[in-house]
Amino acid sequence: MTKTIAITGGGEGLGRVLARRFAADGDRVILLGRTFAKVEAVAEELGEPHFAVQCDVTDPDSVRSAFKTIGEKCDRLDVLVNNAASYEPFELSDVTDSQLAATINTNLAGPILCAREALPLLQGGGHVVNVSSESVRLKFAMQWLYTATKAALEVCSEMWTRELEPQGVRSTVVQCGQMFDESKTGSTWPMEVAIKFMEENMKVGIDVRNRPLSHFKSVAEVFRAVIDTPPDVHLGIVTISGNRPSDGQTKGNS
Repeated sequence: MTKTIAITGGGEGLGRVLARRFAADGDRVILLGRTFAKVEAVAEELGEPHFAVQCDVTDPDSVRSAFKTIGEKCDRLDVLVNNAASYEPFELSDVTDSQLAATINTNLAGPILCAREALPLLQGGGHVVNVSSESVRLKFAMQWLYTATKAALEVCSEMWTRELEPQGVRSTVVQCGQMFDESKTGSTWPMEVAIKFMEENMKVGIDVRNRPLSHFKSVAEVFRAVIDTPPDVHLGIVTISGNRPSDGQTKGNS
């Protein structure tokens, strides 16, 4: 059965790959992103009936407006994929006000706002899929706030399962490992930050340059299975780990 699927952070990375996969399978995809040009480009690539909506997940008014637009175009949502995230390493002594706000508001407040506004459209069979990270298990150096926000999102998702069951809405966490695809050209972090991140993780026994990676397309296969889970089956948390040696040159997202 064709599904209507909204994906935050749909303009690049995993969000874009998921959009392409779901659209190829015949689902209707709604791409949400802060930079409208990015999600619009993906929607135009996919063609009708897919469409893009500008949505800054850190801004409650923007989220309300986005889901109002979706409600005007769609009778219901089958799936909301909370994929948008802020991923930046720093130490406590160096973290800026803007980094604090961006990480907390994007990774934790954003999924909450989107799930709240999507809920009326998800009633009676909808599914919230929250994208988390292996960082919750591995505790990478310099990622204490990113890890904390993802851990908090996992707790929210677990408790939403109980709260939303009477409304026929399921909630699942997909905890992703490092990923890559051919379009990635390397880290966008300042060189000194990237070097320090590698050095600090080596000190705690994590070699970030040589960890196994998964291809975005392979990860999309898992998401396909998650959203196609029969309604009488619940998946609380799904963990994905890489099973491919890194070449030490491709920078993955965790």
